[in-house]
Amino acid sequence: MNEDYTGTSNLSRRGFLKTSSLALGVAGLAAANSAEAALFHREITVKVTKGEVILFQGDSITDAGRSRDKEKANAPNNQAGLGNGYAWLAAAELLVDRPGDCFWIFNRGISGHKVFQLADRWQADCLDLKPNVLSILIGVNDIWHSLDPKLGYKGTVEIYERDYHALLERTKQALPKVKLVICEPFVLRCGAVNDKWFPQFDQYRAAAKRVAQSQRATFVPFQTMFDEAIKYAPPEHWAGDGVHPSPAGASLMAYFWLKAVSGKQ
Repeated sequence: MNEDYTGTSNLSRRGFLKTSSLALGVAGLAAANSAEAALFHREITVKVTKGEVILFQGDSITDAGRSRDKEKANAPNNQAGLGNGYAWLAAAELLVDRPGDCFWIFNRGISGHKVFQLADRWQADCLDLKPNVLSILIGVNDIWHSLDPKLGYKGTVEIYERDYHALLERTKQALPKVKLVICEPFVLRCGAVNDKWFPQFDQYRAAAKRVAQSQRATFVPFQTMFDEAIKYAPPEHWAGDGVHPSPAGASLMAYFWLKAVSGKQ
């Protein structure tokens, strides 16, 4: 995993910035006006350095339609394998801005997954890849699936937090030097998200932050970010169903994720 690799996709800085500039402009406004954003800057701990393996993990928000073709999925820095969401946008920015740093970037998010399902596939989809930087966004299905009686899922916030702790302890035992990035679960009040999500969903957010603090991980406050963003555009602009981000929402996520892992201003 430590040989030079500069990417297989044709990356265009001009094209990337053109598609994301509106969302990034809003992110700048949000950062300037949010007291929580100031706290976020003080919590930055992870720095991505040359030659590192970066792994995005999670559910459909991370998956974002990534290819399941083994050749594409197993090739680092491959757009098809990285999907069409925030993981790809963040990866593209890193690869374009730092072409000589030879990053190896992978996405192993799977739509519909909850924490225990990450654990079921963790050896092949995380530990075997030996990431230097591991970013996880998980939690929305842990509550969503419990709200739908047809799915028969009986999860609780206590199970979510317990399983999340266990997963990260397992990870650190296998990869003691791994740098962890825990992303805050988020929803927007539109589409599938209604009053029955609350206040329980806020408990999942709080649990994710406690997990990050206990593991000394960098915490990316996506909910805080979107709470600021809806001051500039309605919730549907950022995530039409309240859960899955639009291109603008994904771009905003990539912007804040990059702030967390690189200290980029």
